[in-house]
Amino acid sequence: MKQRSRGNAVLRPVLALLLGLVWAGPAQAAPVLEGRTLRYEDGPKLVWQRSFPAALGDLSGPLEVGGVTYLGVGPEVYAYTARGRVLGRADLPGPVSSLDASGGVVRVTTGGNGYAERFTLAAGPSGPSVQERVVFPPDPAVTGWLLRAAQAVPEAGVQAAANDDPTNPFLLLRLAGQRRAAGDSYAALSTVRRALGTALPFPAWVQLAARLDTAGYPAAADLALDRARRDAAGRGLDPDIPVSRAALGAYGNPSAYLGTLLTQNRLARAESWMAYLRELHPRFEGGPALYARYAGILETQGRAGEAEEWRQFSRSLRAGTLYNLGPNGLGSVRDAARLSTLALALSLLAAALVLLVRAWRAQGQATRPLGGRFLAWLRRPLARARFVSVAYASLSERFLLTLLLAGLLASLGGWQWANQAGAALRSPALTTGTYGGSWGNAGLGDLNLRPGPDSALLIGLASQLDGDDSAARQTYTAALPDACALNNLGVISQARGDEAQAREQYRAALSARPDLGAAAFNLGLNPGSPDASFQRTYRPGQPRLCYPDGRSLTRAVTGDLSVTLRGALLDPAQVLSAAPGRSPRLGWALLGTALLGALLLLSLLLPRAAQTAAQARPLLVRALTVVLPGTGLMNSPWGGMLLLAWAAVLAALAPRLGLVTFPDLPLLASGTVQTGLQTGLIAVLAVIYVLNTIILLTAEVRQVRQQRWEAKAEG
Repeated sequence: MKQRSRGNAVLRPVLALLLGLVWAGPAQAAPVLEGRTLRYEDGPKLVWQRSFPAALGDLSGPLEVGGVTYLGVGPEVYAYTARGRVLGRADLPGPVSSLDASGGVVRVTTGGNGYAERFTLAAGPSGPSVQERVVFPPDPAVTGWLLRAAQAVPEAGVQAAANDDPTNPFLLLRLAGQRRAAGDSYAALSTVRRALGTALPFPAWVQLAARLDTAGYPAAADLALDRARRDAAGRGLDPDIPVSRAALGAYGNPSAYLGTLLTQNRLARAESWMAYLRELHPRFEGGPALYARYAGILETQGRAGEAEEWRQFSRSLRAGTLYNLGPNGLGSVRDAARLSTLALALSLLAAALVLLVRAWRAQGQATRPLGGRFLAWLRRPLARARFVSVAYASLSERFLLTLLLAGLLASLGGWQWANQAGAALRSPALTTGTYGGSWGNAGLGDLNLRPGPDSALLIGLASQLDGDDSAARQTYTAALPDACALNNLGVISQARGDEAQAREQYRAALSARPDLGAAAFNLGLNPGSPDASFQRTYRPGQPRLCYPDGRSLTRAVTGDLSVTLRGALLDPAQVLSAAPGRSPRLGWALLGTALLGALLLLSLLLPRAAQTAAQARPLLVRALTVVLPGTGLMNSPWGGMLLLAWAAVLAALAPRLGLVTFPDLPLLASGTVQTGLQTGLIAVLAVIYVLNTIILLTAEVRQVRQQRWEAKAEG
């Protein structure tokens, strides 16, 4: 017994020491960030370390959860095992600002300009995955981070960098190029396969596809493009939503690479990239020009049928746009407003000049007792206002001037409205191929959407795509009986298992709008539209959401012309600001025209000032009425018609003289006015002058006869 006790007494301290070492060992192992180097230390022992160049962005963390070390690097979160192996990577929509593990769950906060977004990371065998929907902003610093990180590695360090980060396919592709240059084609192909086995967001897939194409791996490039489509579809991108040139550039810039392929006449590869754009981003900015270029190349290759198919496809994208004018319809409306503004301004100037010259002599005599033509405005302004030039015009002439000013006000308002709507529709929040995400929602908030069903549809779609069906249902309900909102309510009903109600809502939506393809798709009618084909291919089994078309978006961001005019008159300071889509000079012109119109309306109450026939018809006035058609006949509706026709023809001919351009009215654009059109306009101008001269001569003859009859009657 004594021996056993002595043995236990010896073993107890040894066991305690061993247990203490075992317990203390893991507790001391921890990741430490020193400057831009992540070190994993086990007490005094360095287990592994990684260094990150400053070009990769700020570092956040490290954070260790469940034996996995998380580190935020720019917009990425890397997960490392205890031995330093990269377990995986989470791609986020902005630079990581913080990492925390409250409740044992890894949460990531990304920062942006005026907003913050939080995500939850779930651990898995292939690395962390983001639980929430990730919407990438059109920021190349975020979407091109992986490519930039790979390009920053010097050529001699590619092998080591690829070993340290096997999740970056651009490093693997560089390594494949080195092995191919060394003559090891099998190893190069194997490395390319490893690159295709990584998990990437769709912008990186597009960038990788372009580089695979350039490196001579066309099949791999096609596979990368297919994965880009599928990833984009999973993130909520849709072909019905337009994409700006900036967003497309951030998403891999496929249109620029396609342009390079067309320049190099590599039509076989261009077909793959055209198919990618047609399926995922058919409404990208600059699309019609690229489609026309591609169709022209096909036609020169003897493929006229394919060329016509592409032209027809481009024309089909005009449906749903403003007045079905196409993606640049607002530009056409703006130039049409500019053309009418020029014509109305010319007619007003011509009419005002004739009235001023006609009243000059009588006005001088009438204002002499008041102190003179100009000094009277200071001495007796009210009395002087009685003898303004328009006071010598007849009531019908004043009414014509008022109508012309009203037309000018509407044209200027239309010009301003087109500018504002165009700027709003180019907002990044509406042109990234999808809606939602904190960045997109912040952009929608900055647009000051007009209350109504169209705005409710946009806000509801953003909530629904982000997974907040409760908020979406509430917003859609406020938009009823809008057909799009009905369809999307049906999608929510179907998601929660209420098939009967969903079908009822789809039928109601299709009844309200028989051309609504989303509702027809959801009812199983199999429409043949491109968006339905995209849904069947890349989101199989899922109902189709209804997205706003161009007309709906225009109503949401600006309202109609009356809204713009009312805002200009009620809030002049807003009109005169230099906000996007607003021109202070145009604002001043709008307010000045409104003020002149108000004064002309008041002038209708003034009695006509006295004026003799000799004062009213001097030789200069007669000459001006010949040079300025219609100005001598303003008492008659024919005079107004001649005046407007003359001004419109001169405005249409102005681009030919280089005075002004209308780039979105092709027939009138500077340097492109067709010869036949120009000849026709000159012929119309000649006819106007002939008619005006005949009418004036007839009036002169009638006046002479009237004077003779009066002279005979007096004699």
